[in-house]
Amino acid sequence: MADVKMYVVWAALIVAFGVLEGITAQLVSIWFVIGAIAALVAQILGATLLVQILVFIAVSIIALLITRPLVRKKLNTQAEKTNADRCIGGEAVVIETIDNLAPTGQVKADGKIWTARSASGETIPEGTVVTVQKIDGVKLIVKQ
Repeated sequence: MADVKMYVVWAALIVAFGVLEGITAQLVSIWFVIGAIAALVAQILGATLLVQILVFIAVSIIALLITRPLVRKKLNTQAEKTNADRCIGGEAVVIETIDNLAPTGQVKADGKIWTARSASGETIPEGTVVTVQKIDGVKLIVKQ
């Protein structure tokens, strides 16, 4: 009777981890699916519960170690640089007074007009040359 229950447990774990993998699509549980399959095979071959659990853990870890570097290459989550990034570190001219409290402010950088905010929170008058520190959404964050 215990053998039948373990078949069900391993099969349920395979299905549960498979469904979780399908829902997330981030390769977070595929290793446990493989481990559960290996544990089910161990159970079919007559292994004790302790051996089945050890097989599940060992195979899951090995599958993770083998496939993780491959998955990282495929999922490369680094942000793509855009042409706007070339403004960072460059100079811009304030064409509308920058006041974070108002909130107002525009600069001309790289031939384009951008909404701007002061990095320090200070008011920066029109005509001032500023340095672009970063881009926050569609705004340039600048400093004097």
